Amino acid sequence: MSAQKSAGIQLLLDAEKEASKIVQKAREYRTKRVREARDEAKKEIEAYKAQKEAEFKKFEAEHTQGNQAAQEEANAEAEARIREIKEAGSKNREQVIRDLLNAVFTTTPEAMAAH
Repeated sequence: MSAQKSAGIQLLLDAEKEASKIVQKAREYRTKRVREARDEAKKEIEAYKAQKEAEFKKFEAEHTQGNQAAQEEANAEAEARIREIKEAGSKNREQVIRDLLNAVFTTTPEAMAAH
């Protein structure tokens, strides 16, 4: 009976070792799959990010051209207005200088009013 008990115990020990190996393999497989899933997710995120970045650049390029045209138009208008102001200033320059000099050098004494 003792030999039969020893054989039964040995059988249980062997089964426990086998179960331990299976559990260890399952853990290793799960760890491997988690790593693979993480790597796949990173790749998907990078691809999605690149796609959205490309879409944004396309959108930006399309809309920047309109803004650039408006800015160029505004710059042209500003340049034209500056030219007009300079021309007006150069036409009346001599008269403005004479009036300023006359105002500075010609004094008219006035009595101060008593309070």
